[in-house]
Amino acid sequence: MYTEVNELSKKINQKSSFLHEIKEKILNNQRLSKQDGINLYNSYDILSIGILADLARINRLQDKAEKDYVYWINNHHLNLTNVCEGKCKFCAYRRDEGQDGAFSYSLDKAVEYLKMRVDRGVKEIHIVSALNPEFNLDFYKNLLAECRKILPDTHIQAFTAVEIDYIARISGFEIKKVLQELKDTGLGSIPGGGAEIFSENIRQQVCPKKISGQRWLEVMEVAHNLGLKSNVTMLTGIGESSEDKINHMLAARELQDKTGGFMTFIPLFCHYENTELSVQNKPTGIDILKDYAVSRLMLDNIPHIKAFHIQTGIKLAQVSLGFGVDDIDGTVTEEKITRMAGSKNTYALKKKEIEHLITRAGKIPVERDTVYNLQSCSFSY
Repeated sequence: MYTEVNELSKKINQKSSFLHEIKEKILNNQRLSKQDGINLYNSYDILSIGILADLARINRLQDKAEKDYVYWINNHHLNLTNVCEGKCKFCAYRRDEGQDGAFSYSLDKAVEYLKMRVDRGVKEIHIVSALNPEFNLDFYKNLLAECRKILPDTHIQAFTAVEIDYIARISGFEIKKVLQELKDTGLGSIPGGGAEIFSENIRQQVCPKKISGQRWLEVMEVAHNLGLKSNVTMLTGIGESSEDKINHMLAARELQDKTGGFMTFIPLFCHYENTELSVQNKPTGIDILKDYAVSRLMLDNIPHIKAFHIQTGIKLAQVSLGFGVDDIDGTVTEEKITRMAGSKNTYALKKKEIEHLITRAGKIPVERDTVYNLQSCSFSY
């Protein structure tokens, strides 16, 4: 069998019988159960869990030559408005109309921004904002059309499932019609935001005005069936249990079995500055690494696990590359939402910085586009 797989598997001895059983499941391409996931969260053997996650990552690759690939993208974030009808307790971004710090781009201002601030070589423009009643389907269609003119070679990843549902409601259309019209106008894929934790109990406590987890999944299923790929996120540090996290992963895994539309799973972690949540739920470094590793182990049908370095910081993102992660997002120019919640990672990364981060972890930097077509591979960096 593949040498690296054997070397990794040898490091998992039988001091913990359940870890050995999980190793055997991985090697035999058997799906992990809910109880397996809970047992992993209950274990403090973080290094062994990381080794298992990397074993799973390598074992599932069709081309083992890609075992050391770590993906990144040259992308630019555009946040159009923070005026939002939602009142999520973990959000430091939203404002009421007229409140200090509130902003909304008109179509003309958004076009000016695209022309003046976004590099023409960017591979992805990432557009997420808020639930602003002034921004209806026609506004977004016009924006996409302008974006296509200004950045004809740039993939547009835009509008979370929460935003899609909201656009449909205020425009009076079905989800399918909204998505089809957005796709026809230039939408290329959908980000994974708004998933939070699918547990309705947690959602009612921290984001009661947001659509349910089930509705989020329904929107994504429609999108996938229309040929739109997407990501899926999981937000932790908001009062959830380990079982809530495993149930979240299982729901994503079940939908992926049906549609195959998820490209990447992205564990996210609450930042508490300027929010209504207490820091008592703040995830530790071990918690964060465990979320990466467990998600890689549980999600055998979602190709990639991403560490969003804006949230974790570049050093922990680098460490995560030994815990099943194979993507660290990218340049992430001008992202506002996480930074307004207190993220100290306040600047965009440059290509050389990203490649240095990846190669110093013993990996190979691979520049990609949104849907994981390879753009360049720095074997000799």
